[in-house]
Amino acid sequence: MSGALLVVGDVVTDVVARHRGPLASGTDTAAVIRTLPGGAGANVACWAAHWGCPDVRLLGRVGAEAVAWHERALTASGVRPHLVVDPEAPTGTVVCLVDNGASAERTFLTDSGASLRLTPEDWSDALLDGVRRLHLSGYLFFSDSSRELAKTARGAARVRGVPVSLDPASAGFLTEVGVDTFLALAEGVDVLLPSQDEACLLTGLPDAADAAAKLSRHVPLVVAKLGAQGALVAASGEVRAWIPAVPAAPRDTTGAGDAFTGAFLAALLAGADPEDAATDGCRAGAMAVERVGGRPASDAW
Repeated sequence: MSGALLVVGDVVTDVVARHRGPLASGTDTAAVIRTLPGGAGANVACWAAHWGCPDVRLLGRVGAEAVAWHERALTASGVRPHLVVDPEAPTGTVVCLVDNGASAERTFLTDSGASLRLTPEDWSDALLDGVRRLHLSGYLFFSDSSRELAKTARGAARVRGVPVSLDPASAGFLTEVGVDTFLALAEGVDVLLPSQDEACLLTGLPDAADAAAKLSRHVPLVVAKLGAQGALVAASGEVRAWIPAVPAAPRDTTGAGDAFTGAFLAALLAGADPEDAATDGCRAGAMAVERVGGRPASDAW
C-alpha cells in the first residue's frame, strides 16, 4: 500500500539558540546559534519522506529572499515543494531558545511572516492528484487568509474521499484563537494529533488520557503526543493504546512532535494500524530530540 501525502502548512527559517542556564537579563548569555530551515508543516513533510513515504508534497508560502534556499532544502529531503512566493512579506522566522541542559526544553519567538498568508487562490485541486492523505498544520487556523485556504483544501479532499489529519500546532495560539473556534474549524477532520498540553487545553481536562478519549468522541482517531511519556491512541471515546516513548538523550526538542507526525503518517500510508504507526512516531520523536533543529539530518544546509 502506498500513495502520496500532501502537507499544507508553514515554512519558516529557524534561528536556534542553545544556551545553558538562565538567560541573563540586560547582558550577554553565551549560546550556540544556528540558522536552519523549519516550520511545522515543512518538518512533518521532511520526516514523512525520511520515513519512507515515496511521494510527499508541501504547499507553503515564503518570501522571495529565501525561496531558493527552502526549495533546495526540501528537495534534498525528498519533498516536492510547491512554494508560493509572497510579493510583500518576508519568510517567517522563529527564534528557538533551547535550554542546553538535561531537558533541552525550548521557547519560541515567532514572526509568522509569509507563512500564514496562504490564500484560497494558492490552492489547486491538482495538488491532490494521487494523494491518499492530506495533512494540515494547525498554524493555518491562526490567520484569516490561511484559515480559508485550509477550509478549501479540506473541502477538496472530502470530495475526493481523501482523509485529513490535523496537528493543533500551538497551545499558545490555541488560547488566542479560542478553543470553541478551533474545534469548529477542525470539524470533519479524520485524525487529530495534539500534544499533551493541546489535548488538555482543547477539552479543559487535566489528564491526557481523559482528554484524548473526550476528543475522540468528535474526531474518529486521536493520537496524543506525550513527549517522554510516549503517546496515546484513542477512538470512539476511549483510549485504545498507550505507546511507550523510546529512550533518548535530548539535545533540542524542537520539531519532535513534527517528527512523530511525519513518521506516523508515513506508516499509515504504508498500511500500518494506528498503534504501530504511533510506535514509529515515538521512534522518530526520539531521533529528533537527539539532533539540533526540527528536521532529519541533511547536508542541504
